[in-house]
Amino acid sequence: MPFQEKKGVIEWKVHFSAAIHEVFEALSTDEGRMKFWAEETKEKNGIIEFKFFNYPIYKSKIIARKAPSLFRIEYFGTDVTFGLKKTEDEGTDLFLTSTTPNEKVKQEMTAGWVSVLMAMKGAVDFGVDLRNHNATRTWDNGYLDN
Repeated sequence: MPFQEKKGVIEWKVHFSAAIHEVFEALSTDEGRMKFWAEETKEKNGIIEFKFFNYPIYKSKIIARKAPSLFRIEYFGTDVTFGLKKTEDEGTDLFLTSTTPNEKVKQEMTAGWVSVLMAMKGAVDFGVDLRNHNATRTWDNGYLDN
């Protein structure tokens, strides 16, 4: 199967050993998101303000939230769905689907989601923050570890 072959669609799957409610909490709370995704997030009235190094605050609209199986947002002009499913080993499979009509955006975000999802796995499953928290070593400077 060709890599990310669907036009305008990014799809990734990640398995977590953590329970579904822990994975959902990481996505759906400020405390959870700040452990792997952004330096700071503030959620108010269905809007998440993401604060990243070297980037203006980005406001992302929450489209859907159904604990513990679905979290969907608008993110940098894309529609991103995180589907969660409890697995037979009491862990969680996360299914990310991101849609955009812009193929250049898709190309960058395909790699970007790997960075976010692997940092999420480190935080949720192992309590480790894989990010460097260094304003000079950011995505726009070629660093993948935010």
